[in-house]
Amino acid sequence: MKIINFEKLEEAVFKFSGDRDWDQFHSIKNLAMALSVESSELVEIFQWMKEEDSNKITSDETKFPKVKDEIADIFIYLIRLSSKLNINLEEAVMEKMKKNIEKYPVDQFKGSSRKYNE
Repeated sequence: MKIINFEKLEEAVFKFSGDRDWDQFHSIKNLAMALSVESSELVEIFQWMKEEDSNKITSDETKFPKVKDEIADIFIYLIRLSSKLNINLEEAVMEKMKKNIEKYPVDQFKGSSRKYNE
């Protein structure tokens, strides 16, 4: 996997929004809502799709570019929201992974889809 230059992405998103004077619309509430909408648009692509077709989406020349665009939109809004909230995404993810490791010990959850409180 390629290493993500987060600062480069954050600068590009910040410049894009700034050039258009969109900061006035990018409240925390609005960004959270936009993130949810983009996530729903990703889900919509897979709605009613058979499980095996979803696992082969990369070979679908029509749908895969849409999946890629929606994932990018989700990430753009996530960058914007985390920036507004002063959240370091790398730190937040690593902290959450530590919590997940504690909630889901390998010896109890390997190969299981059950939730930690079940």
